[in-house]
Amino acid sequence: QVQVMESGGGLVQAGGSLRLSCAASGRTFSSYAMGWFRQAPGKEREFVAQISWIGTTTNYADSVKGRFTISRDNAKNTVYLQMNSLKAEDTAVYYCAGGPSSWSGKYDYWGQGTQVTVSS
Repeated sequence: QVQVMESGGGLVQAGGSLRLSCAASGRTFSSYAMGWFRQAPGKEREFVAQISWIGTTTNYADSVKGRFTISRDNAKNTVYLQMNSLKAEDTAVYYCAGGPSSWSGKYDYWGQGTQVTVSS
């Protein structure tokens, strides 16, 4: 079983930056691809970014390409999401997720989420 917990959310002005962290427990964390998702009020949860287990391959939603960077430190069991040039439309609860088949889009383990609010 893997447990994940997000942190680093907060209130930031448009154009600003935040770095989210996702701390995971469990020895198998380093073998899982990990992803970030977000859900804005009244909208469905959407994919933001994912990173392969070794950290060499990443994918991003078109809406965040060039602004967000996902990375991981397997020695610390942590995944990061660096968010730059934030926009009001980035306001959402951000979730970290992973699992044995996460690279294929099946995420078994989810955190509770961290709120990101971007003021315009």
